[in-house]
Amino acid sequence: MSLARSLRVGRGLYEVAAADWTAHHAFAEVAKLAPNGVICLLSALNFHELTAQIPFAVWLGIDPKAHPPLGLKVDVRLIRFSGAALTVGVDEHVVDGVPVRITSPARTVVDCLRYRNKVGLDVALEALRDCRRLQLATVDELWQCAGRLRAANVMRPYLESLQ
Repeated sequence: MSLARSLRVGRGLYEVAAADWTAHHAFAEVAKLAPNGVICLLSALNFHELTAQIPFAVWLGIDPKAHPPLGLKVDVRLIRFSGAALTVGVDEHVVDGVPVRITSPARTVVDCLRYRNKVGLDVALEALRDCRRLQLATVDELWQCAGRLRAANVMRPYLESLQ
């Protein structure tokens, strides 16, 4: 009987050496070390296939008082979310056997427009157009998400330009 060899990939984090991982394996690593964190912005855009860009780091939303995950091989860009922003529009997906919290397509677009100075306005507008073109979210879903995140005034000019 042969045992699978495991490799240490981070502090308190091990993985099977011969495993066949998906393209989003870094999300699983981050979720293991930050179980209350939320994969967001460019990483969520990439997960939902709303952008052609591959982010250089995993974008992670965490509570303002939470400690950032330590000892990862991947780069992590932290965004501090408080209150409802940690739960509104967050879906749970299983990536490589690990439950990972990722923002929904509507929430991701709203966040990209809220944080357009961090991700770039062109990326945010591309995400909005692709989200509507691929029918991943309706205008009503975008409005509801923006309202719950208190970003309706930010979203209004961009949604009006689509109609």
